[in-house]
Amino acid sequence: MKSNYLRWAAFFFALFHIYCNVFASISELWLSTIHFGGFCALCALISNESPTVQRKSATYWINILLAITAVSTSTYLILFENALYARETEYILSDYIFSLVAIGLAIEFTRRTTGWFMPALILLSLSYILFLGRYIGGVFSFPGLSLETVLYRSFFTSEGMFGLTAQISSTFVFMFIIFGSFLLRSGAGDFIVRLAQCLAGRYTGGAGLVAVVGSGLMGSVSGSAVANTVSTGVITIPMMKKSGFPGKFSAGVVAAASTGGALMPPVMGAGAFVLASYTQIPYLTIIAASTLPAILYFLTVCYFVRIEAKRLGLKLTPAEDTEKVSTVLKEGWHFIIPMIVLVSFLVIGRTPTTSAAFAIISVIGASWLSSTPMRLPDIFDATVEGVKTMVSTALLLVAVGIIINVVTTTGVGNAFSLMIVEWAQGSLLITLILVALASLVLGMGLPVTASYIVLATLSAPLIFDLISQSQLLIALQAGDLPSNVVATLSLFGGDPLLALQEMPLEMKQLIRQEMLEPEMLTGMLLSAHLIIFWLSQDSNVTPPVCLASFAAAGIAGTPPMATGLTSWKVAKGLYLVPVLFAYSPLISGTWPERIEVFIWSCMGLYALAGILQWHLEAKINAGIAALLLVSATLLMWAPFPILYHFVGAAILFGIVFMQSRAIKATAASPS
Repeated sequence: MKSNYLRWAAFFFALFHIYCNVFASISELWLSTIHFGGFCALCALISNESPTVQRKSATYWINILLAITAVSTSTYLILFENALYARETEYILSDYIFSLVAIGLAIEFTRRTTGWFMPALILLSLSYILFLGRYIGGVFSFPGLSLETVLYRSFFTSEGMFGLTAQISSTFVFMFIIFGSFLLRSGAGDFIVRLAQCLAGRYTGGAGLVAVVGSGLMGSVSGSAVANTVSTGVITIPMMKKSGFPGKFSAGVVAAASTGGALMPPVMGAGAFVLASYTQIPYLTIIAASTLPAILYFLTVCYFVRIEAKRLGLKLTPAEDTEKVSTVLKEGWHFIIPMIVLVSFLVIGRTPTTSAAFAIISVIGASWLSSTPMRLPDIFDATVEGVKTMVSTALLLVAVGIIINVVTTTGVGNAFSLMIVEWAQGSLLITLILVALASLVLGMGLPVTASYIVLATLSAPLIFDLISQSQLLIALQAGDLPSNVVATLSLFGGDPLLALQEMPLEMKQLIRQEMLEPEMLTGMLLSAHLIIFWLSQDSNVTPPVCLASFAAAGIAGTPPMATGLTSWKVAKGLYLVPVLFAYSPLISGTWPERIEVFIWSCMGLYALAGILQWHLEAKINAGIAALLLVSATLLMWAPFPILYHFVGAAILFGIVFMQSRAIKATAASPS
């Protein structure tokens, strides 16, 4: 944003959001529609600042007209909502016009910010619910609704454009984007990179480990894999190349680590709040459960870095070449205060939006403990930058509400689940593979948050059902069943296994609530949604569309597609760790069970990384690869007795010991 009037408009628009989120009690529908109208107007006016748009040209005036129209649609909903209900929701001409215009604006501005994929998906969804569904046979057949009904549900209710996703955008996401902007403006980015250098710089592949730690910490704050890649990559990619890593590998590591930032508590790039709102699981429960898996992901990336450093024969960074941790903390310890404030307010029960507001204030206060305090111009700039960052996210989350409305109204989610059930034949693993493929396809056109929301709507109930089925079967076979459960089972022959295979999903949900503990159900539901949330991240690093990898390739000067393939390999934790969610108590178990799975998985993932790199301490062969695969299986398969885990660990450490000994012997022998 270059012009002063636009920057001031963005600033006051941010103040309005903060006021509504912290102090005022305003209708969620009204806040969502103002949120949409304001960001549409900002997006249109920002377009006028492009060098390709000449002042007073047709495009210039069209953008101004679009901005006015966007504000008008929001105003119309607020002023005439009661009149519509007084007519018992019977549409008149102006209702048709403004509803159609609002949907058209959502389509146009998502096209401007994210490309054609999202608009095409919206048009396809609307066509399906209006008339296309009646021409489709099978489970996806739908008779269609009238134009009036579709427009009403899309525009005037909290089920369409201004539904849950718009409410999340105008509250949690907005506040945390602003919080992240303040952190970065205060200098937290430099502090994170310096701290990462101190913590990891002295180890094998130190420059790569710095990139992993720095990108992970920064990504948790920024929430955008691409922005994170660019902000940290300009420092860490040249650092890795200078230390001896190939450019393609350096870029791939930064892209993979930046993608994992959204998985790392406590902020998780606002993703945790989207997940919390969608599942109604408390935020603190989500970040507590996500901590160990996030560490596993970053350990996996670190393993790739260490193995590559071993393969290249890179030397350790001398201790005198890195800053001391005490020095960095002495100069930047105040950057930790806002994170402590944020988590503390959440722990004592304050809402996420209020907690974010106090965290923003704490950033300003903490900056005065440094040599570069945030003054009024800095506060103004941080707020404006946060609003600018929010534009594409806000428009996308409003627009995706149209698709969700179609999915829930038509029952496409149930039909999609039935299709996967038919293809997977009850196999949880095949179901996860199919969902991962669907995530990859959606990720080519949708950002991570939208991809998660769409996939969660379609497939989360099915994954939850498959994860919980084994525990439910155990409970049913234990006997002493309630009379209503016995009566339900008798409808399907009485055998629990056959009954669970044949009964509808809704009936199984009722029996689950009757037979399983609420804590166990919450853990299984969270496992299902975290699987989808993790798989949704893969679009950042998986070809053919991998924006984080492309951004890293631009910095490293490497071929984009080759860099994408490298980042895809390094980010294998996105696929391996969610398998643990499904088949182990890493998310749904007690804390001793979670820690046990975590410890064994740390070793198992190292074995798998060695196979993927075809190198451990030294180059491996087919025989060693087979042993590593056996080791990883014994370590990571939770149902195995603990003795099996020890055997797996012994195999892994035996291979490492033998290779290390062989390397030392080779080095000691005369040339």
